[in-house]
Amino acid sequence: MIPTEEQLTKYANLAVQMGVNVQQGQALFINAPIEARTFVHYVVEAAYEAGAENVQVNWSDEVLTRKRYEKEPDRVLETVPAWLVDRQVGHVKNGGAVLSIYAPNPDLLEGIDASRVAKAAKASGEALKEYRKYMMSDKVQWSIVSVPTEKWADKIYGDRTTEDAVNSLWEKIFQIVRVDQEDPVKAWEAHNDTLYKIRDYLNEQQYDALEYKSETADLTIKLPEGHIWAGGGAVAENNASFNPNMPTEEVFTAPHREGVDGTVKNTKPLNYNGNLVDDFELTFKDGKVIDYSAGKGFDTLKHLLESDEGATRLGEVALVPHSSPISQSDLIFFNTLYDENASCHLALGSAYPTNVKDGEKQSDEDLKSMGINTSFIHEDFMMGSKDLTVYGVKSDGTKEAIIENGEWAVPK
Repeated sequence: MIPTEEQLTKYANLAVQMGVNVQQGQALFINAPIEARTFVHYVVEAAYEAGAENVQVNWSDEVLTRKRYEKEPDRVLETVPAWLVDRQVGHVKNGGAVLSIYAPNPDLLEGIDASRVAKAAKASGEALKEYRKYMMSDKVQWSIVSVPTEKWADKIYGDRTTEDAVNSLWEKIFQIVRVDQEDPVKAWEAHNDTLYKIRDYLNEQQYDALEYKSETADLTIKLPEGHIWAGGGAVAENNASFNPNMPTEEVFTAPHREGVDGTVKNTKPLNYNGNLVDDFELTFKDGKVIDYSAGKGFDTLKHLLESDEGATRLGEVALVPHSSPISQSDLIFFNTLYDENASCHLALGSAYPTNVKDGEKQSDEDLKSMGINTSFIHEDFMMGSKDLTVYGVKSDGTKEAIIENGEWAVPK
């Protein structure tokens, strides 16, 4: 299907109203690939209609991005200009909202030396640490949505023409983010309510640990004292509610950084900085990855884990039913925003400070002492399956199924 003006308008309004929920007089920063320019025009119009001011767009071009990794010397890749940091940090410090349109080419950096990509990623992570903390602590509204691009659509629908692939992906995205419904905003409000009920139930239980059992997972994850489950929408410091991810099907919390033991394999490919990592296995002891392998993208995985000390530990545990709309599409999207909402997943790297009581008020050192991981990275990988069972283990050793054979086993 070729998207109509009505559909693009509904999607843009959804991203602005339920995604970032931009407020009257609030600045908005939009990150977007140039292929999304038509949709960005609708978003900017929707933002101004909602009362936004100082709406700015940061465009990216995948051709230029690859050229940069091919041609620039290492010393340039390892440097982040001060003006760029000032722009990003200044925007969120002044209370501006951030909307990112995430539609990467999964094979963009295939063949590029993984160490060069890692150097650039580490430099960016270090330089923009304060900027990321503003969003991970929900100090401002932020949201991520996706639109089709040619390379991404071709990767998903490799047996179709590019035009057909793009149109098919538009149709699938509209279904998954509920734009195909008469009132997408109301549909999202109802969806959030379901996630809130599960979140509230899990918060009441305050499990001591989680146990994962499946053909690809044999893992125990201790949870820190005072951990908080989140899911659906969030609330920023200005009391504006927002949806960080669209789509979202997850309920998630932070693991104890020193309490992960066992092995886990991925069940969907990981797209990390333009390179695919697949058929990989991680072995944890006392919270840290002590062994790993990968059938594809080993060097990329190696550099990811070597980003910093926190990159070898988990920062998120997320539960997603196997019957989620993304899973039922029977597609591999090669896009973390979509694939993570098809499957239970874990994240290497930094935890969300909001996943522990008063975490957003703590320093990195204080968070570590509470068992909360910190890192320059936060990278989700999918490990859920239809045979996965996740048990919640209480302090007295009793346990109950939270996910059983891939589906919710708790009240919702």
